[in-house]
Amino acid sequence: MKNLSASTKGLIFSLLAMGLAFAIYFLFLAKKNYYLVDNPTPETFYFKINNGSENILSAGQYLKVDLNKGKNNIQVFDQNKRLIYDSAFTVNKVRGLINITNKDYYVNNQYYGYGLNRDSLITAKPGIEIDKKHYLGDVTKISKLYTEDFYYNLDEDYDRVIKNVAKVESRSKIFRKQDFINYYNNYYKQ
Repeated sequence: MKNLSASTKGLIFSLLAMGLAFAIYFLFLAKKNYYLVDNPTPETFYFKINNGSENILSAGQYLKVDLNKGKNNIQVFDQNKRLIYDSAFTVNKVRGLINITNKDYYVNNQYYGYGLNRDSLITAKPGIEIDKKHYLGDVTKISKLYTEDFYYNLDEDYDRVIKNVAKVESRSKIFRKQDFINYYNNYYKQ
């Protein structure tokens, strides 16, 4: 190391720093991409994806699954292992949610940005009605078999740290019905 020139030492140091930065990013900051199958009901379901092995999903559980880009199929069975339905869906993105129970899910957009008036953005959107109560904000109800129209999955939280405050941007998260109501009541302090 003593025989190296100052520029060579600088190059080695900068390469090590860059390697450390990438390691920190991939170990701690990178967002993992995966697909979930969810069961928000008190019942137990069995399912097979793409004629693979049988999986069990108990009450209130979700399970990470592997899906192929493009067309996939799913068979869903009740707790007595009677076929409920056999359906197909198309995967285009790197994360998604399979709703095997046809329950309602809510995708909420949360806005970030410098000097952002959160209340004006929330009231500018039409909101949504859930159980005869109106909720303000940029919220969409989804009850289809497969959706990938969100950024944060059921088991993820919104970022606590705002990464880019120079412009207004939003991130969407999918919620179960009761989880959305709890989040809304806590976040907006009604």
